[in-house]
Amino acid sequence: MGRHPELLPTPRTPAGREGLAALLARPDRAVVALDFDGTLADIVPDPEQARAHPDAVPALAALAPKVASVAVITGRPAGVAVRHGGFAGVPGLDHLVVLGHYGAERWDAVTGTVHAPAPHPGVAAVRAELPGVLHEFGAWHGTWVEEKGQALAVHTRRAEDPQAAFESLRGPLGELAARHGLIVEPGRLVLELRPPGMDKGVALAEYVREMDAESVLYAGDDLGDLAAFATVEKLRAEGPDGIPGLLVCSGSAEVPELAERADLLLPGPAAVVGFLADLARHAQPR
Repeated sequence: MGRHPELLPTPRTPAGREGLAALLARPDRAVVALDFDGTLADIVPDPEQARAHPDAVPALAALAPKVASVAVITGRPAGVAVRHGGFAGVPGLDHLVVLGHYGAERWDAVTGTVHAPAPHPGVAAVRAELPGVLHEFGAWHGTWVEEKGQALAVHTRRAEDPQAAFESLRGPLGELAARHGLIVEPGRLVLELRPPGMDKGVALAEYVREMDAESVLYAGDDLGDLAAFATVEKLRAEGPDGIPGLLVCSGSAEVPELAERADLLLPGPAAVVGFLADLARHAQPR
């Protein structure tokens, strides 16, 4: 039996139910923040082939005019997320914001431009040494390096034993990153080497403050989204001045750590997009 389009799922926690109620009561003061890969787009073996779910843009275009802001917060470069999402030039998404590289980059639909810092010098050094490290540890075959400009990501999903390759590389890549002032961000069969100082939690907290939001929804699927979950939990815990929030986990099979902390579990991008479309129908316009 399919999901009734007019019924919103009920969060399993009191805090989540309070967050959803606050969003629906004052959508014009709510920030809706979303991860990209695994949340708006299905996970695929080649990240370059990832695209937003076909219904994602229509759902966001219906929801965005009713809330304070929709923000996509991703580890990808902002421009790549915009292209793969099909977000540019869409009526209704005039004020969409994409915070790329965990918030280090920002694309605003209203200007259509990306603002980004200069690359960390450690990224170039790691780029030069990475092939040798992968060869030394017998991990060159089956791994794939994604060039992200401000970071590099080593994917093991194509390896003969993806999880074993992932685990074997965590230590060596952590040492390589540390030598050059970078950190390693683990994900779903991917290890990203990137500059420290920004994560999805920092990016979300700064954006919620910028928008002076009264409620926040965050949806993600991966370990990198734990920092954003922690930010929402902190905002909710700030006593009478706290900000209600709803935590949504897209899928739960690969990242149980995220699912355990979520208020609402949805089985993947199609369900997330359907939930956003239903939110748009329930939220009253500004």
